[in-house]
Amino acid sequence: MKFDWTILLVAILAFIIYTVARSLMQRRYLKTLDEDSFRSGYRKAQLIDVREPNEFDNGHILGARNIPLTQLKMRKTEIRKDKPVYLYCANGFRSARAAAVLRKMGVKELYQLKGGFKKWTGKVKHK
Repeated sequence: MKFDWTILLVAILAFIIYTVARSLMQRRYLKTLDEDSFRSGYRKAQLIDVREPNEFDNGHILGARNIPLTQLKMRKTEIRKDKPVYLYCANGFRSARAAAVLRKMGVKELYQLKGGFKKWTGKVKHK
């Protein structure tokens, strides 16, 4: 039996199209901010670190609350829909996924830190 390369090619193309479409849709509701813009806005908003507790304990942005992506749906009552939400994780992948969850929950203003915590040069608190 010969392997059908067309099926693999169609699957890869479908994945690429899905990824690009998802990224374009996400840009409509999630704004990615550089560190200066992020810093100037998060004090008037809800600052949420979506990393796991052990990552949070090793260092986090001063004033951030830890609501890991894995617990976000269970802890949705802790997030106000009427206030902007500033998200960050280690590099931006989990915060983007968290934004998708929060948008479905009705949060309108969503922002994420470009490059995540790894790129943060501001004040950090350690537990």
